[in-house]
Amino acid sequence: MEETISLRELSATLKKRFKLILLVAFATALASGIISYFVLSPVYQASTQLLVNQAKSEQQLYNPAEVQTNLQLINTYNVIIKSPAILEKVVQNLDLDMTAAEVNGKINVQNEKDSQVVNVAVQDEDPAIAADIANETARVFQSEIVKIMNVDNVSILAKAEATGKAAPVKPKPVLNIVIALVVGLMGGIALAFLLEYMDNTVKNEQDVEKLLDLPVLGSVTIIDEASKGKSHGYAGKKAVVRSETIGS
Repeated sequence: MEETISLRELSATLKKRFKLILLVAFATALASGIISYFVLSPVYQASTQLLVNQAKSEQQLYNPAEVQTNLQLINTYNVIIKSPAILEKVVQNLDLDMTAAEVNGKINVQNEKDSQVVNVAVQDEDPAIAADIANETARVFQSEIVKIMNVDNVSILAKAEATGKAAPVKPKPVLNIVIALVVGLMGGIALAFLLEYMDNTVKNEQDVEKLLDLPVLGSVTIIDEASKGKSHGYAGKKAVVRSETIGS
């Protein structure tokens, strides 16, 4: 027999396990808050900007073909900026206690569509180190690209600055707690249905019908002690009234 679950049964399961669902959601959100505030270290970001554009004299006019060439070179430049040829010099110049591969993981290079400006963003637990790596990467790239590509069309548009009031870019505790709360609710609901699915005890006549695929002809009612006491008292009162009636 194929089993079907009605919306009433689903709502009954959620109502039955409501406290469990809330407990799982609260525990997940609490764990996320503790990890975000007390375990994870804050990470800061510093950014510098490079302009890819050939230097021009006053006699030179705007050349659309040259601009298009610079735009096509930017994708190549984005790769070169994060290459060992650049980052190894950055590590050496700053005397960093990390490898070029580790520095690579801290750098994000991107540019807007059809823009000649390249943004070099560096994330680190120390905002000063993040700014130093960003500025040194831009400086080394500007110097080395002349040797690598035999072109001189890169200039530093803006330098990265480390300020004491800089806010960390991650972790974001509030966002993490909200995400954990949603995930906890989903996990609690899934756990509630799993427990209900694994519970194979027979609780009522409907369970007997589903289990045996047979109609229920009758059921035995459970009478508690309070009901028995009331029933005996009522019967005794009737007996007394009947006795008085006979005596009269």
